[in-house]
Amino acid sequence: MAQTMVSLLLLLSIQGALALRICSFNVRSFGESKKENRNAMDVIVKVIKRCDLILLMEIKDSQNKICPTLMERLNGNSRRGITYTYVISSRLGRNTYKEQYAFLYKEKQVSVKKNYLYHDDQDGDADVFSREPFVVWFQSPSTAIKDFVIVPLHTTPETSVKEIDELADVYMDVKSRWKAENFVFMGNFNAGCSYVPQKGVKAMPFMADPSFVWLIDDNQDTTVKKGNGCAYDRDLALEVSDHFPVEFQLRSSRSSRALTNRRRSLTSKKKTKANRP
Repeated sequence: MAQTMVSLLLLLSIQGALALRICSFNVRSFGESKKENRNAMDVIVKVIKRCDLILLMEIKDSQNKICPTLMERLNGNSRRGITYTYVISSRLGRNTYKEQYAFLYKEKQVSVKKNYLYHDDQDGDADVFSREPFVVWFQSPSTAIKDFVIVPLHTTPETSVKEIDELADVYMDVKSRWKAENFVFMGNFNAGCSYVPQKGVKAMPFMADPSFVWLIDDNQDTTVKKGNGCAYDRDLALEVSDHFPVEFQLRSSRSSRALTNRRRSLTSKKKTKANRP
């Protein structure tokens, strides 16, 4: 099983207002067979509904049916006028293996200002990313942070260090294009254990830069597999994913902490309910 990590990295200006729940979920091999798996789709939809905005990774959908199917499930019985929409990247990857990034979000709370696919073609440093970041600039009028850019990344484990460090170039590229001030770097970074050991973290200027705040530290286990113990991702059974969903909130200025990083296991919730008299 591929070892993976969802890491959230933020550079945000916080001042206050309503909370916005932002999530990241690496759904394991999200293709046609999983789309036809009712139990798996029920769990995926339940996770999405917890979020105002969610990044889905590892979408393997040559027919472009995954997101339309999710929209039907999310919006078909919508309560209180809550509807989701989405923006999705092209199919990314070297050779024949391809994946997509997709952002699903509540239309009344979030909208897309701009987006583009990062061009990984710098002289002397081309084709670093296995799947280039699909950069999206969001607006959220009801929160303190009125707009923010999300840079998603799903690395290949063996090249995690180089791909993560290359995010510094992505940051500078976005800054040169847009007048954006607030940034979120999130995704499956594979940034733990043997893929990115502590000495590797310290050697990367991007990860060591104090301007950025890591919401998941190195001691957290973000994978479903027992005995792994690595800061990768978090939640569910292997039928759905080998990663747990990760979430954080932009909170009110009245809170002492404007950002919170939270995780919740649906399986743990089920156990709690089962134990109730």
